[in-house]
Amino acid sequence: MRSTCLRLLLASAVLGALSGPVAAQSFFEELFGIGRAAKPPVPPRPVPGPAQPQPGALPPGAVPAPGDPNAPLDPNADASRAAPPAPARPVVLKVPGDDNVTGQELLLNGLTGSLKLERAGAAMTARVVLPGSKVSQPTESCKVPLAEGRPVTLTSEGRPDGVARFEAAAAECPLRFEVWEGGVLVTALGGNPVCTFTAADCATTPVGFWGPAAPTLIGRSGEFDAARGVADKAVRDNFKIMTQRARREDVRGIVTEQAAFSSDREQLCRTYAREGAHGFCHLRHTEARALSLAQRLGALGSGAATAAAAPAARVRRPKPAAVDGLNPDAAQGGGIVAE
Repeated sequence: MRSTCLRLLLASAVLGALSGPVAAQSFFEELFGIGRAAKPPVPPRPVPGPAQPQPGALPPGAVPAPGDPNAPLDPNADASRAAPPAPARPVVLKVPGDDNVTGQELLLNGLTGSLKLERAGAAMTARVVLPGSKVSQPTESCKVPLAEGRPVTLTSEGRPDGVARFEAAAAECPLRFEVWEGGVLVTALGGNPVCTFTAADCATTPVGFWGPAAPTLIGRSGEFDAARGVADKAVRDNFKIMTQRARREDVRGIVTEQAAFSSDREQLCRTYAREGAHGFCHLRHTEARALSLAQRLGALGSGAATAAAAPAARVRRPKPAAVDGLNPDAAQGGGIVAE
Protein backbone atom coordinates (compact mmCIF):
# COMPACT_ATOMS: atom_id res chain seq x y z
CA MET A 1 0.00 0.00 0.00
CA ARG A 2 2.82 2.34 0.91
CA SER A 3 4.68 1.61 -2.28
CA THR A 4 1.57 2.33 -4.29
CA CYS A 5 1.22 5.83 -2.74
CA LEU A 6 4.87 6.55 -3.37
CA ARG A 7 4.52 5.58 -7.02
CA LEU A 8 1.50 7.84 -7.38
CA LEU A 9 3.35 10.75 -5.81
CA LEU A 10 6.33 10.32 -8.11
CA ALA A 11 4.07 10.01 -11.10
CA SER A 12 2.31 13.27 -10.18
CA ALA A 13 5.63 15.03 -9.87
CA VAL A 14 6.79 13.75 -13.23
CA LEU A 15 3.54 14.75 -14.91
CA GLY A 16 3.76 18.21 -13.36
CA ALA A 17 7.28 18.62 -14.57
CA LEU A 18 6.37 17.51 -18.07
CA SER A 19 3.30 19.70 -18.33
CA GLY A 20 4.82 22.89 -16.79
CA PRO A 21 8.59 23.01 -16.73
CA VAL A 22 8.57 26.68 -15.86
CA ALA A 23 6.25 26.17 -12.92
CA ALA A 24 8.37 23.25 -11.67
CA GLN A 25 11.52 25.34 -11.92
CA SER A 26 9.87 28.15 -9.99
CA PHE A 27 8.73 25.66 -7.37
CA PHE A 28 12.25 24.38 -6.76
CA GLU A 29 13.72 27.93 -6.80
CA GLU A 30 11.24 29.06 -4.16
CA LEU A 31 11.83 25.83 -2.25
CA PHE A 32 15.65 26.27 -2.06
CA GLY A 33 15.74 30.16 -1.79
CA ILE A 34 17.21 31.01 -5.18
CA GLY A 35 15.89 33.03 -8.11
CA ARG A 36 13.30 35.69 -7.39
CA ALA A 37 13.13 34.80 -3.72
CA ALA A 38 16.73 35.95 -3.26
CA LYS A 39 16.02 39.47 -4.83
CA PRO A 40 14.10 42.19 -2.99
CA PRO A 41 10.98 43.41 -4.70
CA VAL A 42 11.42 46.50 -6.95
CA PRO A 43 8.95 49.27 -6.15
CA PRO A 44 6.91 50.54 -9.11
CA ARG A 45 8.29 53.63 -10.92
CA PRO A 46 6.23 56.85 -10.80
CA VAL A 47 4.58 58.10 -13.96
CA PRO A 48 6.66 60.99 -15.51
CA GLY A 49 5.05 64.42 -15.11
CA PRO A 50 5.96 68.17 -15.08
CA ALA A 51 8.93 69.01 -12.88
CA GLN A 52 8.00 70.63 -9.60
CA PRO A 53 9.98 73.80 -8.71
CA GLN A 54 12.13 73.71 -5.64
CA PRO A 55 11.05 75.89 -2.73
CA GLY A 56 12.16 79.49 -3.34
CA ALA A 57 13.18 78.82 -6.98
CA LEU A 58 12.10 81.20 -9.74
CA PRO A 59 9.65 79.98 -12.40
CA PRO A 60 11.05 79.51 -15.92
CA GLY A 61 11.62 82.82 -17.77
CA ALA A 62 11.40 84.98 -14.63
CA VAL A 63 14.05 87.68 -14.06
CA PRO A 64 15.47 87.79 -10.51
CA ALA A 65 15.10 91.07 -8.68
CA PRO A 66 18.25 92.95 -7.64
CA GLY A 67 19.59 91.51 -4.41
CA ASP A 68 17.47 88.32 -4.64
CA PRO A 69 19.37 85.61 -2.67
CA ASN A 70 17.87 82.93 -4.97
CA ALA A 71 19.23 84.60 -8.11
CA PRO A 72 21.79 82.49 -10.01
CA LEU A 73 25.39 83.53 -9.60
CA ASP A 74 26.92 85.50 -12.47
CA PRO A 75 30.52 84.36 -13.07
CA ASN A 76 31.35 87.80 -14.51
CA ALA A 77 29.77 89.81 -11.69
CA ASP A 78 32.92 90.03 -9.58
CA ALA A 79 35.03 90.86 -12.60
CA SER A 80 32.72 93.72 -13.61
CA ARG A 81 32.76 95.16 -10.10
CA ALA A 82 36.52 94.87 -9.87
CA ALA A 83 37.13 96.60 -13.25
CA PRO A 84 35.20 99.90 -13.52
CA PRO A 85 34.94 101.46 -16.99
CA ALA A 86 37.94 103.47 -18.08
CA PRO A 87 37.43 107.24 -17.71
CA ALA A 88 36.90 109.26 -20.86
CA ARG A 89 39.95 110.96 -22.28
CA PRO A 90 39.98 114.61 -23.37
CA VAL A 91 39.83 115.35 -27.08
CA VAL A 92 42.97 117.09 -28.36
CA LEU A 93 42.78 118.88 -31.68
CA LYS A 94 45.80 119.82 -33.74
CA VAL A 95 47.74 122.52 -31.90
CA PRO A 96 48.62 125.39 -34.26
CA GLY A 97 52.31 126.17 -34.50
CA ASP A 98 53.39 129.63 -33.49
CA ASP A 99 54.96 130.03 -36.94
CA ASN A 100 51.85 129.09 -38.93
CA VAL A 101 51.11 132.76 -39.73
CA THR A 102 54.69 134.06 -39.76
CA GLY A 103 55.27 136.42 -42.67
CA GLN A 104 51.58 136.71 -43.58
CA GLU A 105 49.82 140.06 -43.56
CA LEU A 106 46.71 139.79 -41.39
CA LEU A 107 43.85 142.28 -41.20
CA LEU A 108 41.64 143.16 -38.26
CA ASN A 109 38.33 141.37 -38.94
CA GLY A 110 39.72 140.68 -42.43
CA LEU A 111 39.08 144.33 -43.26
CA THR A 112 41.64 146.89 -42.14
CA GLY A 113 44.94 147.56 -40.41
CA SER A 114 47.98 145.34 -40.76
CA LEU A 115 49.66 142.73 -38.55
CA LYS A 116 52.70 140.72 -39.55
CA LEU A 117 54.56 138.37 -37.19
CA GLU A 118 58.21 137.69 -38.04
CA ARG A 119 61.02 135.62 -36.61
CA ALA A 120 64.22 137.37 -35.53
CA GLY A 121 66.47 134.53 -34.41
CA ALA A 122 64.77 132.90 -31.42
CA ALA A 123 62.55 135.94 -30.79
CA MET A 124 59.22 136.85 -32.35
CA THR A 125 58.54 140.37 -33.58
CA ALA A 126 55.45 142.13 -34.86
CA ARG A 127 54.86 144.95 -37.28
CA VAL A 128 51.47 146.46 -36.55
CA VAL A 129 49.44 149.23 -38.14
CA LEU A 130 46.56 150.06 -35.80
CA PRO A 131 43.23 151.15 -37.30
CA GLY A 132 40.88 153.58 -35.58
CA SER A 133 39.01 156.84 -35.89
CA LYS A 134 40.07 160.45 -35.50
CA VAL A 135 39.60 161.99 -32.10
CA SER A 136 38.58 165.35 -33.59
CA GLN A 137 36.36 163.77 -36.25
CA PRO A 138 35.07 160.37 -35.01
CA THR A 139 33.36 159.70 -38.35
CA GLU A 140 36.73 159.71 -40.13
CA SER A 141 39.08 156.75 -40.01
CA CYS A 142 42.79 156.80 -39.30
CA LYS A 143 45.74 154.45 -38.92
CA VAL A 144 48.82 154.58 -36.71
CA PRO A 145 51.92 152.36 -37.14
CA LEU A 146 53.01 150.94 -33.78
CA ALA A 147 56.58 151.94 -32.83
CA GLU A 148 56.65 154.16 -35.92
CA GLY A 149 56.64 151.09 -38.15
CA ARG A 150 59.62 149.34 -36.54
CA PRO A 151 59.39 145.68 -35.47
CA VAL A 152 58.18 145.31 -31.90
CA THR A 153 59.88 142.51 -29.97
CA LEU A 154 57.38 140.17 -28.35
CA THR A 155 57.81 138.20 -25.14
CA SER A 156 56.76 134.56 -25.19
CA GLU A 157 54.29 133.60 -22.46
CA GLY A 158 54.13 129.90 -23.32
CA ARG A 159 50.81 128.16 -23.98
CA PRO A 160 48.61 128.77 -20.91
CA ASP A 161 45.45 128.21 -22.97
CA GLY A 162 46.82 125.63 -25.38
CA VAL A 163 48.01 128.06 -28.07
CA ALA A 164 51.18 130.19 -28.28
CA ARG A 165 50.88 133.52 -26.50
CA PHE A 166 53.10 136.59 -26.93
CA GLU A 167 52.99 140.02 -25.33
CA ALA A 168 54.20 143.50 -26.18
CA ALA A 169 53.97 145.01 -22.71
CA ALA A 170 56.43 147.85 -23.38
CA ALA A 171 54.81 149.18 -26.55
CA GLU A 172 52.84 152.44 -26.68
CA CYS A 173 49.76 150.26 -26.95
CA PRO A 174 50.38 147.17 -24.72
CA LEU A 175 48.93 144.15 -26.50
CA ARG A 176 48.68 140.38 -26.18
CA PHE A 177 48.83 138.07 -29.21
CA GLU A 178 47.43 134.51 -29.22
CA VAL A 179 48.35 132.56 -32.34
CA TRP A 180 45.42 130.57 -33.72
CA GLU A 181 45.43 128.55 -36.93
CA GLY A 182 45.59 131.08 -39.76
CA GLY A 183 45.02 134.12 -37.54
CA VAL A 184 45.88 135.99 -34.34
CA LEU A 185 43.63 137.04 -31.49
CA VAL A 186 44.71 140.45 -30.12
CA THR A 187 43.61 141.67 -26.69
CA ALA A 188 44.59 144.71 -24.65
CA LEU A 189 46.94 144.18 -21.70
CA GLY A 190 45.79 147.26 -19.85
CA GLY A 191 42.09 146.46 -20.06
CA ASN A 192 41.28 149.45 -22.28
CA PRO A 193 40.49 148.27 -25.81
CA VAL A 194 41.26 151.70 -27.27
CA CYS A 195 44.78 153.14 -27.59
CA THR A 196 44.81 156.89 -28.24
CA PHE A 197 47.71 158.60 -30.05
CA THR A 198 47.28 162.29 -29.37
CA ALA A 199 49.94 163.46 -31.80
CA ALA A 200 48.26 161.53 -34.62
CA ASP A 201 44.75 162.59 -33.49
CA CYS A 202 43.79 158.90 -33.68
CA ALA A 203 42.01 156.56 -31.27
CA THR A 204 42.97 153.07 -32.42
CA THR A 205 41.02 149.85 -31.83
CA PRO A 206 43.42 146.88 -32.24
CA VAL A 207 41.39 144.41 -30.13
CA GLY A 208 39.83 141.55 -32.13
CA PHE A 209 40.63 138.71 -34.50
CA TRP A 210 43.20 139.40 -37.20
CA GLY A 211 43.07 137.10 -40.22
CA PRO A 212 43.10 136.88 -44.02
CA ALA A 213 40.88 138.97 -46.24
CA ALA A 214 37.45 137.50 -46.98
CA PRO A 215 38.01 136.77 -50.73
CA THR A 216 40.77 134.28 -49.85
CA LEU A 217 38.44 132.37 -47.50
CA ILE A 218 35.23 131.99 -49.52
CA GLY A 219 36.51 129.01 -51.53
CA ARG A 220 37.31 127.08 -48.34
CA SER A 221 33.86 127.37 -46.75
CA GLY A 222 33.16 123.63 -47.15
CA GLU A 223 36.45 122.76 -45.45
CA PHE A 224 35.70 125.16 -42.59
CA ASP A 225 32.18 123.79 -42.14
CA ALA A 226 33.39 120.19 -41.82
CA ALA A 227 36.13 121.17 -39.37
CA ARG A 228 33.63 123.19 -37.36
CA GLY A 229 31.60 120.04 -36.63
CA VAL A 230 34.71 118.29 -35.29
CA ALA A 231 35.65 121.29 -33.17
CA ASP A 232 32.14 121.67 -31.74
CA LYS A 233 32.12 118.02 -30.66
CA ALA A 234 35.57 118.39 -29.07
CA VAL A 235 34.31 121.34 -27.03
CA ARG A 236 31.25 119.40 -25.84
CA ASP A 237 33.26 116.30 -24.94
CA ASN A 238 35.95 118.22 -23.06
CA PHE A 239 33.36 120.30 -21.24
CA LYS A 240 31.58 117.13 -20.11
CA ILE A 241 34.82 115.61 -18.82
CA MET A 242 35.67 118.82 -16.99
CA THR A 243 32.34 118.88 -15.15
CA GLN A 244 32.78 115.21 -14.21
CA ARG A 245 36.23 115.81 -12.76
CA ALA A 246 35.51 119.11 -11.06
CA ARG A 247 34.62 119.56 -7.43
CA ARG A 248 30.95 120.02 -6.74
CA GLU A 249 31.36 123.67 -5.76
CA ASP A 250 33.13 124.44 -9.07
CA VAL A 251 30.61 122.88 -11.46
CA ARG A 252 28.32 125.90 -11.51
CA GLY A 253 31.14 128.22 -12.56
CA ILE A 254 32.25 125.85 -15.33
CA VAL A 255 28.71 125.59 -16.68
CA THR A 256 28.36 129.39 -16.64
CA GLU A 257 31.65 129.76 -18.47
CA GLN A 258 30.59 127.28 -21.15
CA ALA A 259 27.25 129.05 -21.62
CA ALA A 260 29.11 132.34 -22.15
CA PHE A 261 31.38 130.81 -24.79
CA SER A 262 28.81 130.98 -27.58
CA SER A 263 27.95 134.60 -26.95
CA ASP A 264 31.64 135.54 -26.74
CA ARG A 265 32.27 133.80 -30.04
CA GLU A 266 29.38 135.57 -31.70
CA GLN A 267 30.49 138.94 -30.37
CA LEU A 268 34.04 138.40 -31.61
CA CYS A 269 33.14 137.08 -35.07
CA ARG A 270 30.09 139.12 -36.04
CA THR A 271 32.26 141.92 -37.48
CA TYR A 272 34.60 139.67 -39.47
CA ALA A 273 34.23 140.40 -43.16
CA ARG A 274 31.68 138.04 -44.80
CA GLU A 275 31.78 135.64 -41.87
CA GLY A 276 28.39 134.24 -42.84
CA ALA A 277 29.82 133.09 -46.18
CA HIS A 278 32.88 131.21 -44.88
CA GLY A 279 32.70 130.78 -41.07
CA PHE A 280 36.47 131.12 -40.61
CA CYS A 281 36.36 133.11 -37.36
CA HIS A 282 33.76 130.84 -35.74
CA LEU A 283 35.85 127.78 -36.56
CA ARG A 284 39.10 129.18 -35.15
CA HIS A 285 37.41 130.43 -32.00
CA THR A 286 35.83 126.99 -31.42
CA GLU A 287 39.15 125.20 -31.97
CA ALA A 288 40.84 127.55 -29.50
CA ARG A 289 38.13 126.80 -26.92
CA ALA A 290 38.58 123.03 -27.35
CA LEU A 291 42.35 123.38 -26.90
CA SER A 292 41.89 125.60 -23.85
CA LEU A 293 39.71 122.95 -22.18
CA ALA A 294 42.17 120.20 -23.12
CA GLN A 295 45.00 122.25 -21.60
CA ARG A 296 43.09 122.73 -18.35
CA LEU A 297 42.44 118.98 -18.29
CA GLY A 298 46.18 118.33 -18.56
CA ALA A 299 45.90 116.62 -21.96
CA LEU A 300 48.47 118.72 -23.86
CA GLY A 301 51.48 117.50 -21.87
CA SER A 302 52.43 120.83 -20.31
CA GLY A 303 51.21 121.87 -16.91
CA ALA A 304 49.02 120.02 -14.46
CA ALA A 305 45.33 119.46 -14.93
CA THR A 306 43.23 122.26 -13.48
CA ALA A 307 39.77 120.73 -13.80
CA ALA A 308 39.37 120.69 -10.04
CA ALA A 309 40.37 124.33 -9.73
CA ALA A 310 38.04 127.26 -10.11
CA PRO A 311 36.95 127.92 -13.69
CA ALA A 312 38.86 130.44 -15.72
CA ALA A 313 37.65 133.98 -15.46
CA ARG A 314 35.50 135.00 -18.38
CA VAL A 315 37.18 137.47 -20.69
CA ARG A 316 34.57 140.00 -21.72
CA ARG A 317 35.32 141.16 -25.20
CA PRO A 318 34.23 144.78 -25.70
CA LYS A 319 31.96 145.66 -28.56
CA PRO A 320 34.22 146.68 -31.47
CA ALA A 321 34.14 150.35 -32.25
CA ALA A 322 33.67 151.68 -35.76
CA VAL A 323 36.65 150.90 -37.96
CA ASP A 324 37.72 151.56 -41.49
CA GLY A 325 35.12 149.72 -43.58
CA LEU A 326 31.92 147.94 -42.64
CA ASN A 327 31.10 144.27 -42.39
CA PRO A 328 28.29 143.65 -44.91
CA ASP A 329 27.13 140.58 -42.97
CA ALA A 330 26.81 142.50 -39.68
CA ALA A 331 24.47 145.06 -41.24
CA GLN A 332 22.20 142.32 -42.57
CA GLY A 333 22.49 140.01 -39.54
CA GLY A 334 23.92 137.25 -41.71
CA GLY A 335 26.45 135.77 -39.31
CA ILE A 336 26.48 132.16 -38.21
CA VAL A 337 24.07 131.58 -35.38
CA ALA A 338 25.90 130.68 -32.20
CA GLU A 339 24.98 127.46 -30.53
